[in-house]
Amino acid sequence: MKAIHKTLSALTLSTLSAISLAQAPIERQPPPTQQQAQPAPQNQQTYPDQSQPQYQQQPGPPDQQQQGPPPPPPVSPQQLDQIVQRIALYPDPLLAQVLTASTFWTEIGDAATWAQQHSIMTGDALAQAIQADNLPWDPSVLALLPFPNVLDMMARDPEWTGTLGNAVLSQRSDVMDAVQRQRRLAHDYGYLAPNAYDNVVDNGGYLEIQPINPDYYYVPLYSPAVVFYRPRPGFIVSTGIGFGPAIIIGPAFGGRYGWYGAGFGWGGHSILIDHHAWVRTYNNRSVYVHPYAHPYVRPAAPRVESHANYEHGDHGSDHHH
Repeated sequence: MKAIHKTLSALTLSTLSAISLAQAPIERQPPPTQQQAQPAPQNQQTYPDQSQPQYQQQPGPPDQQQQGPPPPPPVSPQQLDQIVQRIALYPDPLLAQVLTASTFWTEIGDAATWAQQHSIMTGDALAQAIQADNLPWDPSVLALLPFPNVLDMMARDPEWTGTLGNAVLSQRSDVMDAVQRQRRLAHDYGYLAPNAYDNVVDNGGYLEIQPINPDYYYVPLYSPAVVFYRPRPGFIVSTGIGFGPAIIIGPAFGGRYGWYGAGFGWGGHSILIDHHAWVRTYNNRSVYVHPYAHPYVRPAAPRVESHANYEHGDHGSDHHH
């Protein structure tokens, strides 16, 4: 009888414990990717944190801390080849703007969001919207606002953008050499050739890509796993590179943000913006101001958020008041 009593008591305690556990509140932690899996609001793309790469945040030796952290370690030629592959076949003026803008990687996420919200605007209307919203970003970043897909690519991969930006600041010659190596591969395999959108010219051993019409840009669409390698038998090489829709750079926008006169002095390893050499480096990055012929003048006032009509699906002409 005592054994039966003990068994019943144990069952009773077990049952009460199960009831207590069932009634107790259970804290459920969302899976690590749940926040990322949430759909973004309409007309509002969310991007990863655009903070500086981790190696940038490590403190330097005591004698260097007042001057900021030391430059990141050099990137090898093989790594640079991989880094530049996704942009190496951009026309020279667009590539020059991407390289300069990448050095302001912390501004790319906000700029990409704004560009998506104003993606139906082009040319002079877009330039007026930039001025009306009093956007605070560097002109090299503002120059890419007509290219929301390019900014989107940069914002989705902030580690790539930050690594590219640091390399442009610290290893500009190496970055440009890597671009030329990749262009040469795509050219030798037959992918990179003159077409209806761009001229491809071998200028003293340097491959230049220039838009047929300087007011119209077509972003090339290609897979780096295809165009920088020998084509497989039977592959139609002419299908290796496609092109996005025309992006119009009107006179007001092009003149103000350095598009007219953007490109490279390949032999001297110079990036040219508005016909001037862009000489921002890792050491002068906090004080350098590029000498634009017609610089973007930002009023001494806070940034203005006036895209509410776009977020609600109203794409009318009364966007800015």
